[in-house]
Amino acid sequence: MVAAAGTFWALRTTGSPEQVADKYLRAWEAQDYVAMRELVADPPADFERLHRRFRTDLKLDQASFTRHVPNGVFASDAASTGVVSFKAVLTGPQDWTYSGKLDFVERDRTWKIDWTAAAIHPRLAKGRSVRLVEGKVPVTQVLAADGSRIDTPEAPGSMAQLVEGLKQTYPDRFAEYAGARIDLVEGGKVVETLVKAPEKEPLRTTIDLKVHQAGADALRDVRKPASLVATRPSTGEILAVVNKPGGFNRALLGKYPPGSTFKVVTASALVADGMKPAERVACPAEQNIGGFPFHNAGFKDYGTLAFRDAFAHSCNTTFGAMGVADLGKERLAKVAESFGFGAEIAPGVPAVRADFPTPKDDTDLASAAIGQGRVLASPLNMASVAAAIAYGAWQPPRLVPEEVVPDNTLRPRRLEDAVVKALRELMPAVVTDGTAHGVSFPAGTAGKTGTAEYGSGKEPPAHSWFIGYRGDLAFAVIVEGGGAGSAVAAPVAARFLAELA
Repeated sequence: MVAAAGTFWALRTTGSPEQVADKYLRAWEAQDYVAMRELVADPPADFERLHRRFRTDLKLDQASFTRHVPNGVFASDAASTGVVSFKAVLTGPQDWTYSGKLDFVERDRTWKIDWTAAAIHPRLAKGRSVRLVEGKVPVTQVLAADGSRIDTPEAPGSMAQLVEGLKQTYPDRFAEYAGARIDLVEGGKVVETLVKAPEKEPLRTTIDLKVHQAGADALRDVRKPASLVATRPSTGEILAVVNKPGGFNRALLGKYPPGSTFKVVTASALVADGMKPAERVACPAEQNIGGFPFHNAGFKDYGTLAFRDAFAHSCNTTFGAMGVADLGKERLAKVAESFGFGAEIAPGVPAVRADFPTPKDDTDLASAAIGQGRVLASPLNMASVAAAIAYGAWQPPRLVPEEVVPDNTLRPRRLEDAVVKALRELMPAVVTDGTAHGVSFPAGTAGKTGTAEYGSGKEPPAHSWFIGYRGDLAFAVIVEGGGAGSAVAAPVAARFLAELA
């Protein structure tokens, strides 16, 4: 019967709903409200005012209306009605595209639009209107790896430094811009928001709040400036960045002599050139190298011992002398480069590179071999050194997803298998038998203490270091002016690992 009825309409009704809809939509686009009224069955007295108000309320610069359903007449239950759908594309402070429909009725053998406010927009009705609300699009949210926000006043203190660093690196992502929304209003109250500017995509970091909190707890009782950095060796992701006190991001921007933690690099160079962990080496209490006296901590004389034990006891005389006699400045510099020294890292926030200046003479080379002299690194740089042993390759550290890291052309630098194997024997020995044996570490911890002297005098002050790894977690701890790494930084690292364990 519907098909028959449609045939009957065609015989006795002028034109078609599609033709009328096209005229109506063209007139609407041209703001020809007189022409629009002529195509409406029973236009209300405020027909033109409603259309003008719709345009004014939205502050439209341009509007287009087109029929967008092919052959778009759908028979309704009434034998003399039809429906044509259309698409509206509005341009203004808030662009808006929506679908609407025009209902038709037959009057005097002519198709007319059976008009209500819903012909302007399907959600409009008597007593309802639209309202444009202009403002600023909220700033980009910064999230931890689990989706928690770290850019709020309640976030851990060190997070503010990272958020500021992200804003510095990605200014466009954090720039405010004008935005707007369109509300449906009735009786002065918002019924619903019909459209709004898309919110900025949050910037998710690699920070693990559990790891970060463990770092903060580990530093709680430390009275001197200190920092702790933790990374995931397999990916280079930065899991925690803790600075105490705040104000300066020493974890990523501080440059310090790494002290004996650099012996991981020197030992790697020696192993790569044939040194075996069991090979016997000399460790006198003091030794003149290049005209300068080098001595072990406390002037301890270990005599002749295995290279493994010389590393565990952090023999300055052994590593200083072997750096000159067995390595040379070019070889040590090349191995340091494989651990990221000299690389312009770009983790997503400002961060300094580790420096290994070419040694000028034997004294300078011996100093460099034990992490003194002009060798400088941040806690992040040294956490990456420990991570390289744990994973078998140096990974560029990053705080944001790989696709977000700006202009980062650095790639992982694989270490020689023999180096990795040997250092995975040497570093655990520091904890079980060496300088950190008196500290209670969880099983499976490998590390290296460091006591990095700075300043001058017979007993110059020293920064306290400890770097290490346990499973797929690497870390570095520094306490400025803290003294011996075994006495200060190592216990901090142990507390950190114990809380996570």
